[in-house]
Amino acid sequence: MSTQTPTQTEESSETDAEADAPSKGDERRDEKRRRAAEERARRQAEEAEKAAADEETVELKVFRYDPEVEGKQEPRFDTFHVPFTKGMTVLDALMYSRDTYDSSLTFRHSCRQAVCGSDAMFVNGGQKLACKTQISELEEPIRVEPLPHAEVRKDLVVDMEHFYDQMEAVEPYFQTNEYPDGELEEQRQTRENREKIKMSTRCIWCSACMSSCNIAAGDNEYLGPAAINKAYRFAMDEREGEDIKQKRLEIIEQEHGVWRCQTQFSCTEVCPKDIPLTEHIQELKREAVKNNLKFW
Repeated sequence: MSTQTPTQTEESSETDAEADAPSKGDERRDEKRRRAAEERARRQAEEAEKAAADEETVELKVFRYDPEVEGKQEPRFDTFHVPFTKGMTVLDALMYSRDTYDSSLTFRHSCRQAVCGSDAMFVNGGQKLACKTQISELEEPIRVEPLPHAEVRKDLVVDMEHFYDQMEAVEPYFQTNEYPDGELEEQRQTRENREKIKMSTRCIWCSACMSSCNIAAGDNEYLGPAAINKAYRFAMDEREGEDIKQKRLEIIEQEHGVWRCQTQFSCTEVCPKDIPLTEHIQELKREAVKNNLKFW
């Protein structure tokens, strides 16, 4: 059995420690890498700071009001600075403001394709759909308010109940007493008649026209351009019988119907679907006159 002296054991341990310890060359390489990483991080931070400073932003002044929260019951405007991107809409900017700065910012939106009518607002002094209105076409600061002539519930949300009541008053659905002879035969419509009513079918119930109408602002019982346009859509549809058309004319001939319109064209100018609302109202006036002048 062999033995190892204490001197030999100490020498062997020292040799192993020297082998495991990093060399001076390794230490220099590690230090060089560390400094390079710190330099890259510094340059990236500087570039990010410069990019943020150079980033183009848009200034939004948004109407704020919340009757249920103390301290927010007095109407005011809040300012938001939103990074601009190509194709950005007012709705995009509002959503960024809500998600980034203030989650309590309240407004309606749904389809984002200008067909639901839920995000009609008063933008830079005019009724517009927020999802359709391009930021690039507006002057700053962009002022966003709820629709005028309607009760504000919170921030940019208005009470739409009265508007819906007026729309329902004209019975906005298809009615007829004349059905095809065949059980499975469809109710046909001529191309000419379809073209006549085509524009009136585009209404998305956004209430922009009602908000712009000075008559509606002063007469709470006035049917309003949207409701009268809806009556036009069905009264001029040849598939409804004469008796149904007569009933619709009686609805729009009332004191607060078509005769209250003063042909200001404000409703036509703000309609996001380009419906010739004033023209339709005037045509219904002519129909009403002809109906009352019948001698047979």
